[in-house]
Amino acid sequence: MFEALLPREYGFFDAFEKQADRIVEGAKLFEEIIDNLGSAHSMARRMKEIEHEADLITHQTIEMLHKTFVTPFDREQILHLITRMDDVLDSIDAAAEALWLYEIDEPLASSKEIAKTLRLATEQVREAVLAMRNMKKNVKRIKEISIEINRLENATDAVLRTAIAKLFKESKDPLFVMKWKEIYEDLENATDRCEDVANIIEGVVLESA
Repeated sequence: MFEALLPREYGFFDAFEKQADRIVEGAKLFEEIIDNLGSAHSMARRMKEIEHEADLITHQTIEMLHKTFVTPFDREQILHLITRMDDVLDSIDAAAEALWLYEIDEPLASSKEIAKTLRLATEQVREAVLAMRNMKKNVKRIKEISIEINRLENATDAVLRTAIAKLFKESKDPLFVMKWKEIYEDLENATDRCEDVANIIEGVVLESA
């Protein structure tokens, strides 16, 4: 009887899905920036807006967490999930900001490849988040998505190792090397956080199955 009087808030899934949409939007925008570096400054401003929207979703979710008696799954997992999703976009935003701050005017081939892989990873994150609405039904699907995100993260790591080695080997400009190394590391962080998100979701689903 007492439990029936407790406020039950299942708006968490709405928040996760909104955050996933922001992540995908940011990754797609970064791909556009790489292809249109002449417009990087104005496009990076939109990226900053997306990042602020994600921050707001994170803050609202944490506030909801403090006000909710009954949550759909463990509170700590909810906190980790929403903050790790926010971290993905923070890293994408950092890479986009570096492109225009450092006045990068030509993309490296590897940066385009990594941007595409990152966008694919964020789309998989969104699929995993959508599947959380019905965890027990989607256990197998979420496991498959987690494996794919791990594959994409490994692929990014391989490209990054080769790209950074090539930078140090072929470039005679240390500033050029430092700029691109920072951008690459931001992109690596973004894909790493995608993998973190997948691991959190898989853990939640396995515990709930």
